[in-house]
Parts: sequence; C-alpha cells; structure tokens
Amino acid sequence: MRIVLISTPIGFLGSGKGGGVELTLNSLVTGLLTLGHSVEVIAPRNSKLNKDNKKAKLHFVEGEDQISWQHQNFNSPVTIPDNSLLAGMLEKGLDIAKQADVLLNMSYDWLPIWMTLNTEAPIAHIISMGSESSVISNLISKVYDKYPYNFAFHSKTQADDYPFIKKPIIIGNGFKLDNYTFQDSVKGPLAWVGRVAPEKGLEDAAYVANELSEKLNVWGVIEDETYASKIEQSFPQGTIDWMGFLSTDELQKELGKCRVLLNTPKWNEAYGNVVVEALACGVPVIAYKRGGPGEIIQHGETGYLVDPDDKKNMLYYVEIIEKIERKKCREWVEKNASTDIFAKKVVNWLNKAIDESKQ
Repeated sequence: MRIVLISTPIGFLGSGKGGGVELTLNSLVTGLLTLGHSVEVIAPRNSKLNKDNKKAKLHFVEGEDQISWQHQNFNSPVTIPDNSLLAGMLEKGLDIAKQADVLLNMSYDWLPIWMTLNTEAPIAHIISMGSESSVISNLISKVYDKYPYNFAFHSKTQADDYPFIKKPIIIGNGFKLDNYTFQDSVKGPLAWVGRVAPEKGLEDAAYVANELSEKLNVWGVIEDETYASKIEQSFPQGTIDWMGFLSTDELQKELGKCRVLLNTPKWNEAYGNVVVEALACGVPVIAYKRGGPGEIIQHGETGYLVDPDDKKNMLYYVEIIEKIERKKCREWVEKNASTDIFAKKVVNWLNKAIDESKQ
C-alpha cells in the first residue's frame, strides 16, 4: 500500500509543539515501513523523522501554523490564516495522493475533514483529541454519515466524546520498544511529562511532590509561560525541576530512572502516550481516570487509577508504589502497544476506508 500522511500544522516534527501527534506519527511510520508499505509524510519545514524512518519520503511545506483547538473556546469559529500551513500541506498531500492508495490526515482541524466530501481521493482521519470544537464535531458527524470508516480513535473513552459515532474504530497507539530501555529504579524520583499547559494539570503533581518534600522532575515544552510561572510561585522554591523537552532517546533514559510517573490531565486525554512510554521503561503510572489512561493502566498491576482531581488519593498511591512489579509494566506494552501491533490495526482500518470509497 502507498500511504501519504499529513502531519500536525502546529509546529515542525521534532519541535515538541505537536504534542503526542509527533510521537504517534513517527511510531506509525516505523510500523508501516516494517510491514512493507510505502510511506510519504507532508510536514512543516524543518521537520525531522526518527532515524528508523529513513525510507519514508518527507515533503516540506512552509506557512503559518494553525492555533491549536485545545486553546480555543468550544464554540470558536474556524480561522485559516493567510499563507496557511494546513492548506499548503493538504494541497500537496492531495496532489501526491493521486498516485497513492490513501491520504491519512493526522491534524485535528476542519479543512482536511471538509475536503473528504469534496475530493475523489480517500481521506482517512486519525482523530487525536476528544470533542474540542463544536464546528469540527458537527462536520465529523456530517462526514461520518457518508463515510463511517474514515475516522479512527485512540481509545473508547475518546470516541465516546462523539456520541454520533455508533461503532467507533479504535486503533490505540504503538511504540518502537527498542527505543525504550527497561530500568528497575524503585528508589528514583517523581516524574511528570507533557506540554506545560493548563489542561495537563501539572499543579496537582507539584502538590504531591511538595507533600512528600520531594522534587518533581518535569519534562516537556513550556507552552504557557504564565501558567508555569504561577505554579512555580505556588510551591516552595525547588519543588519543580524543569528538565525541558527531550528527544525520545534522551527522555527514556531519564524517565526510566524514576520510580513513578504522575499523570494529572484536566481534560479527556485521547490516549496518553507518555503513560505508555513510562510503562515501556518499567515505570509505573498513577493517573487520573480521565480519558485514555483509564483504559491503559491496569489498576494494581502497572500502576493506579485515581478519581479525577483527587490529588490526596494520588499521594496515597505514591507512598505504596513499590508494590507494583516494574517488569509487568514493560510486559503490558510488549503485548498491547508495539509499533507492529499499532500499524496492523491502522492498515486493517485503512483497507476498510479504501473499500468504502470505491462503492
């Protein structure tokens, strides 16, 4: 199969601005190449694919980034800037897709979904968020009526945000396990990984660290400087150790040294990439049962699930985290979230979407 992927229009691949979509795209490309498929990626200029993905052809597009939908109001209108990066990527993708089997869109935005109704080329969409926009959800509903196989979701909880999707296609996610080294660091520090923005709830993890008189190691792009500063001022100096955004290789080395990852989202996570990355390193996870992590973490086996926003209960589980056998964390990822498992699910789904487009 020849597959053309459209990347996120929020930052170049490798910048960290695209959040989990960057990791998902690279993981999927790795899996598709391993299965023998041909892959081309349309992405913003300066993008880089992982070293494992050298066989994929990368096409660059210049233009102005879109505003991420999680930072807009639910009822905000669609805005497309002049010299739109998204429009440029879509235009190039549609042109290349004339000689391909399918165009696979990984950007959560209105324009590619609308084009599904206005082009002969089959466009499939991996929806990377819950329902964050009224206008996008309404459009997905309209397109779904005609092309029910053109949408896939990372988790059942995420798909439930779109009640009109009667039989959601759930593809999970996958990770190249050779990139993650198992470490048995039962006495290591506390960890938190993610974009530093209000919907990620970093302040709750900082609360836990402060109660234990420990430091919290924080990895990720500081997307909201005001938010980060406010958290830092709310706790004693030194509570948070800002570690910055690291490549997967660098991150897994440091993350694997930690005894637990705290996952504190204030919104429904579509999946929870960092949760699986931690598990792949052998690091158990304590997470709010909000979105995808609720389907990933096996309570009492690979970590603990806590009622949303119950930071005191999260604190309790940190104190007994050594009860979790770290090898079971790695084993869960090997059985459920490798790149091959993920890519096979995606290929099965894409075949359905392609068949549907021919009818």
